[in-house]
Amino acid sequence: MTKGIGENEPDPRIIYADIIDLPHWQSPTRPHMSLHDRAAQFAPFAALTGYHEMVDEEAKQHIASYEDDHSS
Repeated sequence: MTKGIGENEPDPRIIYADIIDLPHWQSPTRPHMSLHDRAAQFAPFAALTGYHEMVDEEAKQHIASYEDDHSS
């Protein structure tokens, strides 16, 4: 029988046996949200603002340094 992540953890199939096979609940009053709309909710979130610009700048510097070292 499969156990939890750690050795002393109980099998989650036993803990959640009463709910594991229930059908997915959907609100009777609100329409189901599409995956596209759901993804759009999180699109504006940018935890690493400026990260891509920093990576691009580092890449440019690395390429320039490589070209300087390997130019004949």
